Amino acid sequence: MKVPFKRFLLKTIATLLAILLFLPSAAAQSEKETVRLDGRAIFRVGSVGEIDATIRARQIERRINRLLENPDAIATPRIEPTNANVSDLVITIAGVPVVTVTETDAQDNLTTVNVLATQWSQAIDTTLKRASKRRLSPSGRFVAEVQASIETAFGRLIESAIVIIPRALAAFLVIGLFWAIATFVRWLMRIVFRHFVEDLTVENLIKQVAYYAVWCLGFIVALDAFGFDPQTAATGLGLTSLALGFALKDILSNFISGILILVLRPFELGDQIIVGETEGNVERIELRATQLRTYDGRVVLVPNAELFTSRIINNTAASIRRGSVTLFIGYDSDLRTAIAVVREAVQATDGVLTEPIASIRVQDLGQDDIVVEARFWTDSRRSDFVATTSQVRQAIVSALKAAEIGLPNPDVRMLIPHQTEQWQAALKNTNLNHND
Repeated sequence: MKVPFKRFLLKTIATLLAILLFLPSAAAQSEKETVRLDGRAIFRVGSVGEIDATIRARQIERRINRLLENPDAIATPRIEPTNANVSDLVITIAGVPVVTVTETDAQDNLTTVNVLATQWSQAIDTTLKRASKRRLSPSGRFVAEVQASIETAFGRLIESAIVIIPRALAAFLVIGLFWAIATFVRWLMRIVFRHFVEDLTVENLIKQVAYYAVWCLGFIVALDAFGFDPQTAATGLGLTSLALGFALKDILSNFISGILILVLRPFELGDQIIVGETEGNVERIELRATQLRTYDGRVVLVPNAELFTSRIINNTAASIRRGSVTLFIGYDSDLRTAIAVVREAVQATDGVLTEPIASIRVQDLGQDDIVVEARFWTDSRRSDFVATTSQVRQAIVSALKAAEIGLPNPDVRMLIPHQTEQWQAALKNTNLNHND
């Protein structure tokens, strides 16, 4: 499996999980729900007013199951008008209302309220007679209840699978299509910018914005393919925005910080920066994190929120950078001559710029030596800066030796013996002979 396909698969799974997890209110509302008894489907009902179809179906099932607790009292269903609405009809059994047939139900089934009420009444009557026969004895009632629970569970599972699996496949195909479109757009923009735009940071910003814009559009289309109304989905996200804000606080912070970094551009691709204890070359600026490659070859991903709020040292913001070398000159040396030799050696070193010219400063008067600092300007890239500094040190030492200017040679030296036991015995004998 290639890496791009792995990324596509991970993004697809993440998108489907986002659809399922972040939109509970939209997922919970279904258009129709099946009313079942002993695992057998009787009819399907839709939502009425504020009552969801699932809740309504469960209420009807509970009423029918209460009737089965006394099978002898079950009578033929009757259709009666309701007091609330003249056009609605209610199906009752032994005076107990079971289900109300509304105009909405009739419209959903492309028929009239009277015809639909008759159909539902006959279906309830047939199902109740069959269920009553299975519950004539206590053992039969027990077996019927167990079998009904199992059949109902499997029936609902199969029904959900028939609805969800095709929608999930459609959403998967939509995401795959938009992934291909987003990848093509990014590739096309890379080809176009290569000829017209020289700023890599601007190119990176536009490519990422376009790439994720296509992904957002694909996410909306996948929602519709999965069966969610985009407006209802937006409402569901709005209802849970506070909880999502807390849960995704760090992700959103990194995302916004990434956009601000790409727009404000405190550093660019290829710059060498220091953030905290990390120093390296900026390789990629993503919307979540920035990739740095340290000078020892390691890759470090720094969250954009940390980059945006931390103190950043950009070593390559300017094309040149000042370096310095500290050296020690003895008091017995000619200071003017030594400074002139050092300045000439530094200025003649490869990599040191002629403008600004090198400067020599007496930094401190030590107890044994004079502390001198040689300052010079060179290229700001670390490889050039480190190499030039090393060559400057070598040039200073060679020039001082050629001018016969002595380098520091401290008079006091610390000697650490390796055979401490023999030294201790010798000192002990010396002390004994001195006492004698």
